[in-house]
Amino acid sequence: MGRSANLPRGLVDRFRARDGVWPDDTGCRMLHVDMDAFYASVEIRERPELESVPVVVGGIGGRGVVCSANYLAREYGVRSAMPTAHARRLAPHAVYLSPQFDLYQEVSRGVMAIFRDITPLVEPLSLDEAFLDVGGALRRLGMTPGGVGELIRSRVFADHGVTCSVGVASTKFLAKLASGMCKPDGMMVVPAASSLDFLHPLPVSALWGVGAKTAARLQELGLDTVADVAAMPLPRLRRKVGVALAEHLYALAAGVDDRAVVPESREKSLGAEETFEVDVVDRSLLRRELLRLSERSTASLRAKGLHGRTVSIKVRFADFTTITRSRTLPVATDVTQEVYRVATELLDTQTPPGAIRLIGVRIEGLDNADSAQQLIFDAPERGWREADQAADQARSRFGSLAVRPASLLSDSPERTAQFEPKPE
Repeated sequence: MGRSANLPRGLVDRFRARDGVWPDDTGCRMLHVDMDAFYASVEIRERPELESVPVVVGGIGGRGVVCSANYLAREYGVRSAMPTAHARRLAPHAVYLSPQFDLYQEVSRGVMAIFRDITPLVEPLSLDEAFLDVGGALRRLGMTPGGVGELIRSRVFADHGVTCSVGVASTKFLAKLASGMCKPDGMMVVPAASSLDFLHPLPVSALWGVGAKTAARLQELGLDTVADVAAMPLPRLRRKVGVALAEHLYALAAGVDDRAVVPESREKSLGAEETFEVDVVDRSLLRRELLRLSERSTASLRAKGLHGRTVSIKVRFADFTTITRSRTLPVATDVTQEVYRVATELLDTQTPPGAIRLIGVRIEGLDNADSAQQLIFDAPERGWREADQAADQARSRFGSLAVRPASLLSDSPERTAQFEPKPE
């Protein structure tokens, strides 16, 4: 929930600092830290002349989507996950930029390192947000939870030139709500004793997992606020919305959320995909895109110290029919050419002909490199792995375009990078 949500008047101010004094944060060990318009903020940091203009980051072609917009762009209605074409109609004068993922990942690693310097209990949710449990760090730091939140905000800005918003509360659910309500560049403390005072005036859409359809269904039942959900007898709520959803909503409406911070949650899969500006039939062009996607995906694997056992491709045709095909390898790998070889075989042997709108590569069955079975010393793939590692080192020093496969240096079909944008 962002600042634009339909919030009761004065609710936000009640849980922010007054004259430099924060509400009581005793027992508020959970922090949710969310970077403000992260991709756009990093771009503006690199180009300060953009600070006073609307900035939109994402696919800049006709089929692209917005993955980040600064707050000036949002004043015109631009939002994450919006088609770029729509954004251009809303803010034709904005600056539109293609994303630089290597740069965002670099800043994210630095930000997460700040978090882990404060507490080992850090649960990243994406490149730009994380939960922290600071309960065990308070005595060592000589700070309250709110003080830790202020420390994080100041260090992130000092070290990386971007801002973040912090929610401080007794549960993960409340901390995440609070960080969204104090954006941008803010902090909110929800005292444990005032959790229901904070929660109950909020609309039902504030409850975790309630989207537009579920909110509309609850409102049809006369449940407009979280307080309305809390007041309905649980047996009746079960009859109206089903047992699982009723119990989930009822617990959250009562402020109950027992989930702990889970550090270093293992990723299950990793990949990338592209949407073409013009539907592509030429298989040689599709193979070139598979090489590009395999290179990007395996570079991320190596950066994270991971190997994968299963290679899958995703193909979306011009009529939006979408298929996936996969193959499990005998040995886990992080080698670009190995992933590319399997991906092209899946394309050539298991994908019907036709004009293709989107293609993607995903690597699944991930495990740490140390525990993954390694190829034998003199296997042909070993040379490819060494080449990949050398290329990684060159890119880290000279930029993401420093080393590219020769086949990617020629013109490629126009495409628009696809992401999994997170509303900011």
